[in-house]
Amino acid sequence: MRVVGISALVAFLLDQLTKNHALYVLDLDRVGVLQIWPPYLVYQMGWNTGINFGLFGGADPSVTRWILIAVAVIIAVWVVWWVRKEQVGRLGQISAGLLVGGALGNVVDRVIYGAVVDFLNMSCCGIQNPFSFNVADVFVFAGAIGLVLFTSSHKTP
Repeated sequence: MRVVGISALVAFLLDQLTKNHALYVLDLDRVGVLQIWPPYLVYQMGWNTGINFGLFGGADPSVTRWILIAVAVIIAVWVVWWVRKEQVGRLGQISAGLLVGGALGNVVDRVIYGAVVDFLNMSCCGIQNPFSFNVADVFVFAGAIGLVLFTSSHKTP
């Protein structure tokens, strides 16, 4: 379980450091957009009151905020419980930690700001992506994929 804790802490800290850099060093909330390596990497400020790709963003933020906080915390606790119960291998534990750390990074944003700080935007090959995301989203996605790839419910006899 130590591996889960360390990878969760690293994911959480990297997420919070990048968001604080975007908000307070780059002043992205005021600036709005910074062209880093267009169109492949653009810093585009967004306050996300929903979930990925703006889902539930149109709903009442005062309600969805606390619902999404509760859902993220419940999922994080369940993942830790499940990893402990199943005794998954090292890569599965790292994956679980990434998912938990990313989820808790977004929870902290919702508690402090009422929304998640999104600032990364990537487009490619003539396809314009209108959505921003953050490092926590990357960790949650990578962690979920890792759990699928590196854990198995099939026991060998």
